[in-house]
Amino acid sequence: MLLVCLAGSAGGQTLPSEPISMAGGRVTLGGDVSATFGDRDPGFFTFTDYAHSAIRMLRIDLSGSVRAGPHFTLLGEIRNENFGPVRPYALYLRIRPWTARNFDIQVGRVPPTFGAFSRRTYAGDNPLIGYPLAYQYMTTMRADALAADVDELLRKRSLGWLFRYSVGQPAAGGGLSLVSAFRWDTGVQLHATAGMLSATASVTAGTVSNPLFRDDNSGRQMAGRVELRPVAGLVVGASLARGPFLGRAAARAALGDVVDGHDKEFTQTAWGGDVEYSRDHYLLRLETVGSAWRLPAVRTPALPQPLRALSTAVEGRYKLRPGLYAAARLDHLGFSEVVGTRETLPWDAPVSRAEVGVGYSLQRNLLLKLSYQYNRRYGGVLKRRAPLAAGQLVFWF
Repeated sequence: MLLVCLAGSAGGQTLPSEPISMAGGRVTLGGDVSATFGDRDPGFFTFTDYAHSAIRMLRIDLSGSVRAGPHFTLLGEIRNENFGPVRPYALYLRIRPWTARNFDIQVGRVPPTFGAFSRRTYAGDNPLIGYPLAYQYMTTMRADALAADVDELLRKRSLGWLFRYSVGQPAAGGGLSLVSAFRWDTGVQLHATAGMLSATASVTAGTVSNPLFRDDNSGRQMAGRVELRPVAGLVVGASLARGPFLGRAAARAALGDVVDGHDKEFTQTAWGGDVEYSRDHYLLRLETVGSAWRLPAVRTPALPQPLRALSTAVEGRYKLRPGLYAAARLDHLGFSEVVGTRETLPWDAPVSRAEVGVGYSLQRNLLLKLSYQYNRRYGGVLKRRAPLAAGQLVFWF
C-alpha cells in the first residue's frame, strides 16, 4: 500500500505522435520538421535545388488529405526551407475506381515514379543525414542554358552550385542532379499491385532531373517502375524514364527558329536498378542510377551525344538496441569523357562520398541523428576534399 501511494504517475509521449483527424476521419493533417546543423561546406558538395546545404537546413512540411467517399481523396503538402518562401510540394487527386482492387490513378503534382530513394526523401525515412549523390549533387547540366562547345563545358567542371553558360539563360544559376529529391513533377500517374508485383507509370511535364509545374517545351516525360517482392524482406526494383529535357528558350538560342517542333528531340533518358534486403537487425540497400542527356551542337568541338552520368550507392543500417542504430553509405558519381581542343576529360568532375552515422529515438516520433561524411572530388576548380560533420533532430506527427 505504501509503495503504491509513493509511486509517481506514469508518463508517455510528451509531443503529439499521431496525425490530427477531423470530420469523422475524412480530413487528416500531419507534419514533419527536421532541423539540421553541420559544418560549413567549402566545396558545395551538399547543396540542393534551392541553393541550401542539406546539412544546414531547417525544413518544415505540412501535409493534409481530404477523403470524399471511398473513391476520391485529395492530398497536398506545403514546404518551407530555412524560413524562405512556402512552396507547394504536392497536390494531387487520388482516384480508386475499384475499392476491392489495389489500383489507383493520381492526377496533379504527383509522387515520384522513378527510383527507390525518391520514396525515402523525408528525414525520418533516411537513416543518415546526407542524400545519395544521384538525388542531390548539382552537376553542370542545366535545362535553361548550355555550353556552346566542349571547351566551355570543361571549364565549368565542379561548379554546379552556381555558374553560367554562353547559350540560353545568361544569368548564373545552379545545375541539376541526375534525379531531383526536392521537387515533385506534375502529370498523371497509375499504380497497381498484384501479389508480389507492383507497377507504376506516369506522364509528366518535366523530367526526373527537372520536375516542372508547367511544361517549358513541346513534349512530356514517360516514366515507369516495377517492384518485385519474392520473399519477405527482399525488394527488387527497376525504373525507366525518358522525356524532352531542354527548355524551348534555350533550344531556340542554340539553333534559332528551326527548333520549333523539334525541341522534344533534346531528351533526358534515365534508368535505375535497386535491391533492398532486411532481416533481423540489419537492412542493406543498393541502387544504381544512370542518365543520358542530348543537347544541340552549337559550334566545334561539338558536344558529344549523349552526355552520360552514372551513380551507385550502397547503404546499410544495423539496430544495436531498441531505439538505437548505426548506418553507413558509400557513393560514387561518374561522368562520360568528352574530347576538347587540348584535353580529354569527364564532362563534370567525378565525386565520391562516404558517410557513417548513428540514430537514437528519443521517443517514437522524435529522432536524433549524428553523422560524418567525407566528400572527394576528382578534378575541377572547387575544393576537392571536404570532411563534414552534422547533427539532425527530426519530429513528425
